Amino acid sequence: MNTELKNFLSQLRGKVLFDEPLSKHTWLGVGGPAEVMFSPLNADDLSFFLKNKPHDLPIYMLGGGSNLLVRDGGIKGVVIKLDSPYFKQILFENSNIRCFGGCLNASLKKPLIANALGGLEFLCSVPGTVGGALKSNAGCFGSSVADVLISADLMAPDGSIKTLKADDFHFAYRQSLIPEAHIILSVLLKTSQSTSESIQNTLDEQALYRKMHQPTAAKTAGSTFKNPQNLKAWALIKEAGCDTLQIGGAKVSDKHCNFLINTGTATAEDFETLGNTIVQKVKEKTGVTLEWEVQITGQKNEL
Repeated sequence: MNTELKNFLSQLRGKVLFDEPLSKHTWLGVGGPAEVMFSPLNADDLSFFLKNKPHDLPIYMLGGGSNLLVRDGGIKGVVIKLDSPYFKQILFENSNIRCFGGCLNASLKKPLIANALGGLEFLCSVPGTVGGALKSNAGCFGSSVADVLISADLMAPDGSIKTLKADDFHFAYRQSLIPEAHIILSVLLKTSQSTSESIQNTLDEQALYRKMHQPTAAKTAGSTFKNPQNLKAWALIKEAGCDTLQIGGAKVSDKHCNFLINTGTATAEDFETLGNTIVQKVKEKTGVTLEWEVQITGQKNEL
């Protein structure tokens, strides 16, 4: 890293880490280092960074790391993680709720119960951050972010802030259209009047379902593949005989075969190879090509 870049990074008010192991920031517990990890203090700090950074400096946004596979060679450039208290705020705007981009979905539970606001129970059980949930149009139990989003504030590459309405994201299954190189600062979500007891009961039911049907105690990135239209990924994986596959320390979960788990010694290459093997075998057996739901990024280790 050149001296000019180091001097620029020293002007930032947030936390700057060098060669930070991304295995510490992903649910799978694998992945090489971030050349630089930057956690901005607030929106002004982030804006200063974007306005003044070298134009050719690669940028990667990291959310909660729950639906992510970082390759063993890590990520070059700067990984931005909205990890300061500023980006974890939860504010109420009339009967709606504004969540900042680094807010963990699970942290919505207490304020929703305390204010008897329902309609977002599904989001509370989605791993990761609110920003990541918007990007992937995350959903479960019959609902998704597209059903509850009112608007979102995004920071453009030039450091300016713009507000987009729900329709601007052109939501589809597990995806939304985010303008290129824009960073999600906060989202405004609609809620519905409920009771604290009803919300708690729904959260308990959802937690019990996940515990019974998913490997919640294992290191996993959640559902590995998207469900093809009118089909279930897990059923296709089982039909292709992939439900017991293991490569290195990466293994198909015994509890739910659309989940890959880290047995403790896995590398990112183990997971990517295992996933690609499943795609190939399912294609050969059923004619269906599975699409990764887990996001894969970073560089492979150099030989």
